[in-house]
Amino acid sequence: MALARGYAATDASKPLEPFTFERREPREDDVVISIKYSGICHSDIHQARNEWGNSMFPMVPGHEIAGIVTAVGSKVSKFKVGDRVGVGCFVDSCTTCASRDVDLEQYMPGLVPTYNGIEADGKTPTQGGYSDFIVVKEGYVLSIPENLPFEATRAAVVRRYHALFAVAQMGCRSRQEGSCCGHGRPWPYGCQACPRDGCGCHGSQPVLVEKEDGRKLGADHYYATADAETFKTLAGTFDLILCTVSAEIDWNAYLGLLKVDGTLVLLGIPEKPVPVHAFSLVPARRSIAGSMIGSIKETQEMLDFCGEHDIVSEIELIRMDQVNEAYERVIKSDVRYRFVIDMATL
Repeated sequence: MALARGYAATDASKPLEPFTFERREPREDDVVISIKYSGICHSDIHQARNEWGNSMFPMVPGHEIAGIVTAVGSKVSKFKVGDRVGVGCFVDSCTTCASRDVDLEQYMPGLVPTYNGIEADGKTPTQGGYSDFIVVKEGYVLSIPENLPFEATRAAVVRRYHALFAVAQMGCRSRQEGSCCGHGRPWPYGCQACPRDGCGCHGSQPVLVEKEDGRKLGADHYYATADAETFKTLAGTFDLILCTVSAEIDWNAYLGLLKVDGTLVLLGIPEKPVPVHAFSLVPARRSIAGSMIGSIKETQEMLDFCGEHDIVSEIELIRMDQVNEAYERVIKSDVRYRFVIDMATL
C-alpha cells in the first residue's frame, strides 16, 4: 500500500477536509498516475452531501482526472511513463458480459466507479481525483491529445457525445436549470461539438446574460426558459431534447416542446423523482429515455475528436483549499463554466 493525500467528505453535513488514505499497490496491468488537475462535477456535490442516498464515507470525490503516468505494470502496453492521461467516471467493470464486447460496459452490474464505489476485490472503497495520485487498470485509462491544454481537458464531455444526435439541449445553469447528473455546465461543450456533426444546436437557458456565451460556443439559436413565451414559441418543435437538468423544473412543460414521437433523454439525475403527467406523453406518443456515461471507447473517441477540433472547456482554476467555496458557487451557478482544481496546491 502507498499513502495518498487528498480532500475528503467525512460526513454529508461537513465540508471537505484534508485526508490521507492508502492506495493499493500497482498490479501488472495497472497504471500509476500523478494527478495534475481534477474537475469539480456537480455529481461530486450530490454524493459528498449524500443527496442520492448511496454515499459511503470517508469519500474522496473527483472523476474528471488529468495527470501524468509515473509507473506502469509489466503487462501494460498502451502507456509509458510521462504520458498525458485522463480517468473518467469508472475504473473497472465486468470483463465477461456480452455488453463489454459491444462497448457497453458502463451499464453492467460490475461497474466500479472512480469514487464512492468498491474495488473488484469486493471490499476496498474507491477514492477519486481530489488527491495526489491514483492507480487504475490500463483498460480504463484515457490518452489526452498533446495539443489540448491539460487543465481544460474533460473526459466527462463524452456524455454529450453519447447522445449527440440531439437537436436541442437544455441546461447550462448549474442547479437552477441544468447540470449533467449535476455535472456542472455541460451545455457549451455539446454546442461546440454539435456544428461539426451537422446538428442544429439550440441553447435553452433561464438567464439572458448567457446568450452571447451561447453564440460564441456554437449555438445556432437561443431561448430563455425564464420567458414563458419560449414554451409557446417552441411547442412541438423538437425530435429530441438532451436534458442535463438535475433540479426541479416543470417537466411537463419541456415535454410539450417535443414533436409527435419526440424523446426527452435524461442525462441529469435530480435528487427527487421526476413528476410526469400521462397527457404529456400519450397524445403525441412522446417518450422519456435515459443515458448514462459513455464507454471507454466512446470517451477516447470524444477526446480524440476534441483534439482534432481544438475543443476545450472554459474553466476557472482554483486551489485545493477553495473546494468548499467552489461547491457553494456551483450551486449558485457562479462559475463559467467549470471549476478545475490545481492539484499542485494540495
